[in-house]
Amino acid sequence: MHVVVNAAMSADGKLSTRRREQVAISGPEDFDRVDALRAEVDAVMVGVGTVLADNPSLTLDDADRIREREERGESPHPARVVADSHARTPPDAKVLDGTAETFVLVAEEEPRGHRKSLEEAGATVVVAGDNRVWLPDALPQLESHGVERLMVEGGGELIFSLFESDLVDELSVYVAPTIIGGRDAPTLADGEGFVGEFPELELTDVERVDDGVLLRYDCS
Repeated sequence: MHVVVNAAMSADGKLSTRRREQVAISGPEDFDRVDALRAEVDAVMVGVGTVLADNPSLTLDDADRIREREERGESPHPARVVADSHARTPPDAKVLDGTAETFVLVAEEEPRGHRKSLEEAGATVVVAGDNRVWLPDALPQLESHGVERLMVEGGGELIFSLFESDLVDELSVYVAPTIIGGRDAPTLADGEGFVGEFPELELTDVERVDDGVLLRYDCS
């Protein structure tokens, strides 16, 4: 599986405010770039924190891109994937609206009643790990469902976990010309953090987008 992490952050590396509210960090040009990226992948993945805070649909906006996918024999929208160890995704979340196939990754010890409600809402539940989702096990299971190219849009806990398990192939980061601040505001890679043997990235491209800059890295 090829994993592409894409994120937008402030100049000080924040994904949103300390209240973890949705913030419009990028502009229309970057929004269109993200839509184009989504059109080229098999699935788009986020952590449950993103679902609870932003309630995203993770679908395509551009009608031409939807038509092009259908002409290639693909579904109109990529599948949605939620990393949700304890099955906290609300059954009425937009990612479960039936627009596209949805996978929810849960741990073995998740509340069974919650898992059932997700399945009743139309999700395909993938069990990987004991008390939290173990991504090295979850991603091969997604691959068995036809997900060969995966785009990850956050949040920071999920992105860190992917880097920690050496599962990221590419990283694209839009850096906005703004400061958010806050010691408790989410960053690009949260989690426990590295204290040594930091992942090394190769900068492959720098591009001016909107009023900010887009950085692309090779992580393989």
